[in-house]
Amino acid sequence: MEVLTAAEMERADRLAIAAGTPGFALMLSAGQAVAEAAMNLVEEGPIVVVAGPGNNGGDGFVAAAELAARGREVSVILLCERDSLQGDAASAARGWKYPVLPFNPQAIGRPALIIDALFGAGLDRSVKGEPQQMIEAINANGAPVLSVDLPSGVNGTTGAVMGVAVNATETVTFFRRKPAHLLLPGRIHCGRVRVADIGINPNVLGEIQPQTFENIPAFWRQWFPVPRVDGHKYSRGHAVVVSGDMAATGAARLSARGSLRAGAGLVTLASPRNALTVNASALSAVMVRAVDTVVEFAELLTDKRFNTCVIGPGAGLGGRTRDLVLTALSAKRSLVLDADALTSFAEAPDHLFEAIKASPDPQVVLTPHEGEFPRLFSDISNKHPLRSKLERVRAAAERSGAIVLLKGPDTVVASTDGRAAIAANAPPWLATAGAGDVLSGMISGLLAQGVPAFEAACIGVWMHGEAAREAGPGLIAEDLPETMPAVFRRLYDEFGVDY
Repeated sequence: MEVLTAAEMERADRLAIAAGTPGFALMLSAGQAVAEAAMNLVEEGPIVVVAGPGNNGGDGFVAAAELAARGREVSVILLCERDSLQGDAASAARGWKYPVLPFNPQAIGRPALIIDALFGAGLDRSVKGEPQQMIEAINANGAPVLSVDLPSGVNGTTGAVMGVAVNATETVTFFRRKPAHLLLPGRIHCGRVRVADIGINPNVLGEIQPQTFENIPAFWRQWFPVPRVDGHKYSRGHAVVVSGDMAATGAARLSARGSLRAGAGLVTLASPRNALTVNASALSAVMVRAVDTVVEFAELLTDKRFNTCVIGPGAGLGGRTRDLVLTALSAKRSLVLDADALTSFAEAPDHLFEAIKASPDPQVVLTPHEGEFPRLFSDISNKHPLRSKLERVRAAAERSGAIVLLKGPDTVVASTDGRAAIAANAPPWLATAGAGDVLSGMISGLLAQGVPAFEAACIGVWMHGEAAREAGPGLIAEDLPETMPAVFRRLYDEFGVDY
């Protein structure tokens, strides 16, 4: 579940070498893992290895030698002069007893498989000239491509494409995934990703202390709420979802149902009186309370059993929504802010951030999408190719004092303590109206049960993606709560929970 930047992976290599594993031994293991993946991808036909001047190219040479030893027809195209290779890459090249082909796109020919060992995860400059032409030729060739560590042209830490990048069929990486295996656009270029064990002891992670993780159940298993046999609805919390007026009630109802399905013991919709009939007629298990003014909302929250709030879906823009948010913060409630609640603070985001930080141990989750994010964090730019989504969300969490969840096909959740998790399980059909409202509710349902805000956001994001997978293509937002029971059953099976 740990995800390592290029610098952290280099450190893992150094720690393994310092502990007694020679660097060339790591390269041999990596190259052999690539050769094994190549054998699985194509059973016959010629294989071309396109190698660069660094350790990535060294892995390619080892793979080529291993494949040749297994009787496969292999050729190597090298970016630089063979004699200019240094260190472990030079040792790997000496193990290749055959000539190398000139670095010319025409040398690729018509292979059964191309092994891309040109650039590794540390690439931080634009690809130009001959390497650019080679990558374009690889992509145009039509043969399947196996990339070593990361498709050449993708920055391993940010996921950015540095001008042009290989479109891989499959990628073999080593020890742990890198951010670019999960972040867009890099993930699109990776194809299927395999993580190979090359002999690095996982104990090195204790010294590296990575702060980035893949958002999968193993990451948040200990925080996943399982109802107790002796529990009851009041022990699982009571979430309040604020509804908009009569013409904008659907978003809040989606959120309320998501909260209930995520496990909140009770959910109440705080509805304007002009929308009471609409909301009450459309809800059954979710209760409805008349709340028109901020004063009435404050009176509602004097009941400590209402421990979590969702404000934003269909709430309306302006001062009333801002005041509702500040009231919930003053009442020290766990809080999910989405949609209108975020945009209502666009003119004065620091007012929101100061209120969050003034609350002791704030359990606040902000859930913007890419359109809403710059309304609160206008100066946290994504224009520079090396400023990743991961960095932006971390900076936003530090700025706001809240958990920040930036939605998308590579949703990132970041905490104020620097931890961040990247989700890669959302199917494309999850991009539909109202899906974010359901997610806000699901997170509130987890918060209501006492799950800390960072973990609640991570669990909610993963389950949201899995619910969409369960529903399948053609999904609409109303389907998401209804597929949650199947997701729970799968998690219970994985965690060994009786039900």
